[in-house]
Amino acid sequence: MHEREWPEEGELVVCTVSDVKDFAAFVSLDEYNGRRGLIPISEIARGWIKHIRDYVREGQKVVCKVLNVDPDRGHIDLSLKDVNEHQRREKIHEWKNEQKAAKWIGFAAEAAGVDRGIIEEAIYREYGQLYPAFEEIVGTGGEAAERLNLDEPVKRALITIANENVKVPRVTISGYLILSTPRPDGVNVIRRALRSAQPKMDNVDIDLVYIGAPKYRIKVTAPDYKEAEKAIEKAANAAIGVVERAGGAGKFIRKQKTG
Repeated sequence: MHEREWPEEGELVVCTVSDVKDFAAFVSLDEYNGRRGLIPISEIARGWIKHIRDYVREGQKVVCKVLNVDPDRGHIDLSLKDVNEHQRREKIHEWKNEQKAAKWIGFAAEAAGVDRGIIEEAIYREYGQLYPAFEEIVGTGGEAAERLNLDEPVKRALITIANENVKVPRVTISGYLILSTPRPDGVNVIRRALRSAQPKMDNVDIDLVYIGAPKYRIKVTAPDYKEAEKAIEKAANAAIGVVERAGGAGKFIRKQKTG
């Protein structure tokens, strides 16, 4: 199922080549219930084409750009040459993810005892695609499911299935905090500093490990490097601030990025 019955001009679509003629290739659009499209020979490849079958063959999966759509006549004109390799890989990846998400919706519908169309409609309305909903459900700890206008059993099923199947990319960065204070109650100052170095941040994990006074290792795991860098800077500044306000000194040493 797709949220729209017809593709839009300029859209990239996954197709299966069904018939190859001397003048064109006929395809079915996988994401639009097999609607037929045509790739004229002039849109197969750049430059002169001697044998069209050197470029396309029956049964082949191709990614095409939509040039023109005429629903009244049932015509969809496509271009193969206007899609570069990066676009092709990205589209195939997206298409495969959508196929997986469609299966997961079937599982959720069965588990909750509802029609799958109800779930698909709610997700399409919110996200426009299926797979991003599952990614966000995992990334928000299930909160994204609450935004969907669905019954509680369906939401619980979606959260369970998302957590079982989606692996949200995470990165880890680390560094060292050097904290010292001349005060007699310095131990308590350091403790307060380390507590302040663990602020609550969504989807971010902060770990502190004692290496040996005055050195502490700080490790941050987040969805991406931007969030990780933001978190480790916030944590380090908070700890250093506590120590400096108590008359001590603090320094943060950044370690090389990992994983």
